[in-house]
Amino acid sequence: MDAPSDIAAYLQQHERKGLLRFITCGSVDDGKSTLIGRLLHDSKGLFVDQLAALESDSRRHGTQGEAIDYALLLDGLAAEREQGITIDVAYRFFDTEKRKFIVADCPGHEQYTRNMATGASTADLAVVLVDARKGLLTQTRRHSYIVSLLGIRHVLLAVNKMDLVGYDEAVFQQIDSEYRELATQLGIANITAIPLSALQGDNLLQRSPSTPWYVGSSLLEHLESVQIDDVRDAGGFRLPVQWVNRPHQDFRGFAGTLAAGAVALGDDVVVLPSGRRTRVARVLGPDGDIAGARTGQAITLTLADEIDVSRGDVIAAAHDAPAVADQFAAHLLWMGDAPLLPGRSYWLKLGTRMVAATVSAIKHKVDVNTQAHLAATHLELNEVAYCNLELDQPIVFESYADNRALGAFILIDRQNNATVAAGTLDFALRRAGNIHWQHLDVDKAARARAKGQQARCVWFTGLSGAGKSTIANLVDKRLHALGHHSYILDGDNVRHGLNRDLGFTDEDRVENLRRVAEVAKLMTDAGLIVLVSFISPFRAERAAARAMFADDEFIEVFVDTSLQVAEQRDDKGLYAKARRGELPHFTGVDSPYEAPENPDLRLHTDRYTADALAEQVVAKLLER
Repeated sequence: MDAPSDIAAYLQQHERKGLLRFITCGSVDDGKSTLIGRLLHDSKGLFVDQLAALESDSRRHGTQGEAIDYALLLDGLAAEREQGITIDVAYRFFDTEKRKFIVADCPGHEQYTRNMATGASTADLAVVLVDARKGLLTQTRRHSYIVSLLGIRHVLLAVNKMDLVGYDEAVFQQIDSEYRELATQLGIANITAIPLSALQGDNLLQRSPSTPWYVGSSLLEHLESVQIDDVRDAGGFRLPVQWVNRPHQDFRGFAGTLAAGAVALGDDVVVLPSGRRTRVARVLGPDGDIAGARTGQAITLTLADEIDVSRGDVIAAAHDAPAVADQFAAHLLWMGDAPLLPGRSYWLKLGTRMVAATVSAIKHKVDVNTQAHLAATHLELNEVAYCNLELDQPIVFESYADNRALGAFILIDRQNNATVAAGTLDFALRRAGNIHWQHLDVDKAARARAKGQQARCVWFTGLSGAGKSTIANLVDKRLHALGHHSYILDGDNVRHGLNRDLGFTDEDRVENLRRVAEVAKLMTDAGLIVLVSFISPFRAERAAARAMFADDEFIEVFVDTSLQVAEQRDDKGLYAKARRGELPHFTGVDSPYEAPENPDLRLHTDRYTADALAEQVVAKLLER
């Protein structure tokens, strides 16, 4: 009769157990997958079918003779098993009587740095493996740097393969000393070193007689007992709003997961970034009203006053509110195959908030192997840098060191929606709070009405020699004859003045178009029809330019000319020079041109004269 109550008590006990997220990282062949596989096996963390599959795979691959190859439990990809390496992050869950665990086995190769960072982003502790025969290697230093960058405060230094050095205490002490010196440089304060043999199971679950000189805890004992201080519990209440819950007209709640602190009925709160203040009227959990909630709980709040709250806003303690800013210093790990170019526009996602962002400057690139600071104009895959970020609107944030939820972000490519970077916010740039929009009584509409027209930006794009400037000039003459006020921003002309300091690298082209788009925006604000004639080879920059204007203000005109015809028209001989290598980074030769996929107007120069094409543009303008 007592069995049901015993089972209920047992389940409640396991529900109350704490959860530790940790990663294993280190150099290739240090034994990360073997360690975790052996830990799961020896701690009875495998189901019968998993164990049978592991034994079968071990016999088939034969990497350990007749013995079990514990690494096969984690290396699930075919390529991993064929090469004997870890490529992707492998997550496993297991528990003991004292704690629940989620472990991420991270790859060691340099080209998979982004995978390792993904695994580390949610971890509380890092198990850094070092081969006792090799000591600290480049990969050890690189992974330890990323561990420190992502705010992991606890490191378990697992000196593995001690059986291959005769369980020599001096070897262990030397590696321990060298790693602590590295950890001090990186700002990692909590280090615990354990001598191990993952293959033999020494010091894995309990202390091994093979290391009588070691008096510390085993690896599992340390994982079960280590105290992880959650800095989120010490801060003020923060609730990033994920969903506005409106099941009917009499209820309006704001749902999300508490990112920090605690909340209770009647608490004074502020909604950011608007700054409106109110009180908490109700706190609802999964089963209805509750008195309060704390970090990590998913809740719904209702507020005492009817104020505007949307997804992406943050409800915070009124007496201890986070800051709001639109410019930041940040650490950035580039994860995209195409390089990061300063000035290019990306989507920035922080918590539930999505805004447009650009990297305005790369302060320095970090050699993750040596931690040296290097000058850089762009970032390649897996490179890390310290950057300045500019956002198109302010966001609620906290330093990553204080709050991961409000200090960690990703960058998303605006063309293909791929995640191209992960980053951490350091601090807001002071000048961001000192610059405000000055209200102007005479607005764009009033200036345009005075000119008897509507402000427009007509953006001509195409290869060099396509005829952009010729057509834009004819359009300008036609508009002038009709009594309209227009102006041409021509690629060559602008480079004589505003952009004379820029070259023709991809980075300079991005900045060239950013400046031109800003000038074009100012001209439309003045009520003008501005004709922009630039090669503008990248879709991302043309899309960023379009985003600066109202929906009906921007007209993208693709002057569609084949490369062969453009070369034939080249009176300046630029293509010939580029073919001889005298003009590096020339569009169409050794630098790409990304043709528009859906231009507002496509001009076929092989079918019509320049005058006829200009009339098409004027007709498009008058039609709008």
